[in-house]
Amino acid sequence: MSLSTYLTFEDNCREVFEFYRSVFGGEFTFISTFRDGPEGLEVPDAELDRIMHVSLPIGSSVLMGNDSSSSFSPPLVAGNNFSITFEAESRKHADEIFAKLSDGGEVTCPMDDMFWGAYFGAFIDKFGINWHVTTGLSQD
Repeated sequence: MSLSTYLTFEDNCREVFEFYRSVFGGEFTFISTFRDGPEGLEVPDAELDRIMHVSLPIGSSVLMGNDSSSSFSPPLVAGNNFSITFEAESRKHADEIFAKLSDGGEVTCPMDDMFWGAYFGAFIDKFGINWHVTTGLSQD
């Protein structure tokens, strides 16, 4: 069993996923644009190079995303309807990931020992996505 998160952006999905790949490493297992879609897909010419789907494995999970299309997507409300939790291998790893992902964003809870037994921090990254970074207090 795994948990995957799917993110939708207005027109900068490629930029966002290139940033996430630069932080976590790895390669996209799938990336396509609306131009690559099936024949007859009704997407305005100006949107053909938007991302239709991208998948980036991160550990045992997969982060997926796309750009919206005016042809079939509802109006986009990004960043306030979910958060992504990254469980780090150690406190040091948590601090490194937190620093990289929060760069240019807004820290809402600095990394600290929490009452529920975790080392935890939260922020909104520079793309408006809510993130939680955590690891157990016993992790070095």
